[in-house]
Amino acid sequence: MTIKAKAVSKTHPQLRSALTVMDTTYEQPLSVEEIASHAGFSHFHFIRFFHRTYGITPHQYLTRKRIQQAQRLLATSEMSITEICLEVGFQSLGSFSNLYRRQTGYTPSDHRARLQAQQKHLQQVAPACFLFMHGAIEQFSISKSSKTCATLSPNE
Repeated sequence: MTIKAKAVSKTHPQLRSALTVMDTTYEQPLSVEEIASHAGFSHFHFIRFFHRTYGITPHQYLTRKRIQQAQRLLATSEMSITEICLEVGFQSLGSFSNLYRRQTGYTPSDHRARLQAQQKHLQQVAPACFLFMHGAIEQFSISKSSKTCATLSPNE
C-alpha cells in the first residue's frame, strides 16, 4: 500500500482503527459510511481527514487493498477470475476487471498469463531449493546421488 509512511506512524488512533478494519475485512461489502462510523467520524469528515492524512480517499485505499490481494491470488491460486473477484470483495466482474486494468496496466487474465510465464521461466533457470525458500514453488526434493535439488512435478 502506498500511503504516506510518515502519516501512518503519527496517525490519529481512530484512523488507524479504520485502516485495520479495511485491512482485515476488505473482502466484505464495506461502505465508507460504515468505516467512518466505526472510526467515530461523520462520513464527509472521515473522507477529508483520511485524504489529508494518507493522500488518498478511503475508497481508493480499499480498492487498492482488494486489487493487491487479487494480484496475490492470481499469482498463487488456481481460482477463476470470477472467484477471485468475489473473494476480494468486488460485486461485479466488469468493475473488477476495469479497476484492475487501470491500476496494473493489465487485465486479470493477461496478468495471470504473464505471472505464469515468469514463474515457468524462473523454474527453468533457478535452483528449486532457492525457489522453494522464496515461495515460488511448494515442494522440492534433494537427489541423494547428486546432492542437488530438483522440482517435484505435481504427480510425484
